[in-house]
Amino acid sequence: MSRISVRGFAVASATAVTTVGAVVGVASGSEQDPSNDVEATAADATLLADIPAGGHAQVQTTSLTQQADAQSSAAAAATKQAAQEAARKQAAEDAAAKKEAAEKAAAERAAKEREAELAASRSAERSTDFAQQSSYTVAEVQSMARQIVGAGQFQCFSNIVDHESGWNYQATNPSSGAYGLVQALPGTKMASAGADWRTNPATQIKWGLNYMNDRYGSPCGAWEFWQANNWY
Repeated sequence: MSRISVRGFAVASATAVTTVGAVVGVASGSEQDPSNDVEATAADATLLADIPAGGHAQVQTTSLTQQADAQSSAAAAATKQAAQEAARKQAAEDAAAKKEAAEKAAAERAAKEREAELAASRSAERSTDFAQQSSYTVAEVQSMARQIVGAGQFQCFSNIVDHESGWNYQATNPSSGAYGLVQALPGTKMASAGADWRTNPATQIKWGLNYMNDRYGSPCGAWEFWQANNWY
């Protein structure tokens, strides 16, 4: 039996004894000292006040557990919030990087397009700088190409012409009808660059350069495609 139960029994017993004593005293007609009642009441109070603190300890333990749970929940919430904030920050950085990469790629494309336009413009201007001749040597045709195409793209342009016509501006493919330095198919396409497309290498070079720029971005782009497919 626990202490509180024994003391509770003791209090109850003391109260009962006091009550019986009082009744007996009244019945016998004897006088009772009031101080005895006071002492009995004080003794009862002392017994009741002497209840052990086990109940208080249980309350304190529960309170500490609740505090620990609250602190654990707060720490978990703080960790979750930090993780979410880090994820948002990383997502923002990734989006910024993608945007920057897209803008850089767009700028590069625009620069290439501008370069192609300038090259086409230069070729249009230069094609009229050559005096018309009745015939042209390979060296003369190549000299025209260097001036029209430009040094940066000439080698790629030259590689294609080497394979297509061997720098013969009058080369004709008997089976397909392709014609000229760059083997335009049909040859009449080159009329967009000049009516003298059959006899003027400069006109053929101009048309070929414009074709390579429009379709592949540059003569070097056309040459890369040619190497992979043996045509362009």
